[in-house]
Amino acid sequence: MTLSVATINVNGLRAAVRRGMDAWVAQAKPDVMALQEVRAPDEVVAPLLGDGWSHVGASSVLKGRAGVAVAARTEVTDTSAAIGDGRFAGSGRWVEGTIDTADGRGLCVASAYVHTGQADDPGRMEEKLAFLDAIVRRVGEVAATGRHVLLTGDLNVAHDERDIKNWKGNRGKAGFLPEEQERLDRLRDEVGFVDLGRRFGGEGSGPYTWWSWRGKAFDNDAGWRIDYLIASPELAALAKDVVVHRAPTYAERWSDHAPVVATFDL
Repeated sequence: MTLSVATINVNGLRAAVRRGMDAWVAQAKPDVMALQEVRAPDEVVAPLLGDGWSHVGASSVLKGRAGVAVAARTEVTDTSAAIGDGRFAGSGRWVEGTIDTADGRGLCVASAYVHTGQADDPGRMEEKLAFLDAIVRRVGEVAATGRHVLLTGDLNVAHDERDIKNWKGNRGKAGFLPEEQERLDRLRDEVGFVDLGRRFGGEGSGPYTWWSWRGKAFDNDAGWRIDYLIASPELAALAKDVVVHRAPTYAERWSDHAPVVATFDL
């Protein structure tokens, strides 16, 4: 069967729904949604998603911050929010949910929200890099169980010059540091995962997934590609397409991120 999975930093689920997210969901009809920056407790998420969705989530202990979820039109089972030996508990930055697949292996979708970091703040950068290290370890562990694995989310790292419009102006800044990019290299080189956005996006610049609300960044397509769908090797072989659902106009945006949707023959 064909299965579509969307990763979406909603920039606050309540605000996204007010701005028109529901209309996008009705039109795009994703089977699974991995959400970041939900900024709402689990009991609020369910009614915002509406009927027909099963979901798991991890909210932040800091009210109105972070929050991640995995929602599906079928039952979500075998969930976990544990990553990094407990260091990141309560951060609202990681959750996994597994759905059944026709081949019997199951698909584990992980929704990750990595904070931006700050290049001149060693503590913040150490925390960001440690979280990225924990992601590499965790997806390898889940893949070892035999399940298909799809790492999704806002990783807040532009992997190379193709992934940021103003790459020269962002040298030395968080989100475009070599040590951050090296963690994405490790996902490829150590556990064999495939960046589906780049595979289907081609070798040129973009397609970008985030644009500042300020100025003319969206109109000028001065964006970053920081929202990822990174698949375990056998799942990557089943991928048919990846599309960035960029809003037609600035006025029609319901988040500063665009949904990124992958389709699998699964």
